[in-house]
Amino acid sequence: MVAEGEDNPESPVSRVLREEILTGRLQAGSRLTEAELSSRFGVGRGLVREAVQKLSTQGLLISRPNRGAVVAPEAPREIRNLIIPIRRTVEVYALRLVFDDLDAADFAAWDEILGRMRDACARADYHAIAEADLAFHRRLLERAGQPDLIVIWETLVGRIRSHFRRTQKLSADAMEIYEEHRAIVESFRGRDLAAAVRLLKEKID
Repeated sequence: MVAEGEDNPESPVSRVLREEILTGRLQAGSRLTEAELSSRFGVGRGLVREAVQKLSTQGLLISRPNRGAVVAPEAPREIRNLIIPIRRTVEVYALRLVFDDLDAADFAAWDEILGRMRDACARADYHAIAEADLAFHRRLLERAGQPDLIVIWETLVGRIRSHFRRTQKLSADAMEIYEEHRAIVESFRGRDLAAAVRLLKEKID
């Protein structure tokens, strides 16, 4: 059960639904109702409405008065081609902000995410891989300490979510995805900013 009043600034309702949409567990066109979400999360409808409104402003849901909400379609291909370099710019900007201040707690957090990613890759569980991948990159945005960056990033990723998953499935071996992310963290540890920026840019394609 989710406690009331935890929606400042991010409720468990909006966080879980966002992850399910971004990782493909909830597909475009899926219908969500206040009653179902209220029962599922054990919260009042007011908190559900706040979560739906938040995800609607990020382009992940389309709210329909008195009819619930549906998972929004993705951006058309032409727009996706614009979004990818913008996402790359946002993440590199965040990396440059925090690079010199990364500490043991940061690396412990990334190592924990990498452990989940390694296990998911070993199972070729692409939903779980996507969850770990999102967590990996979100950690960088959260570390930057600028909420506006996270909102921008989440909106961008939400509009290209299937592209995000398709690129993972292009790998001949799912473990390559883990190795790519491990190499990024090692470049962070080695304090090699140029290498870190290069590897991060290569990952965001």
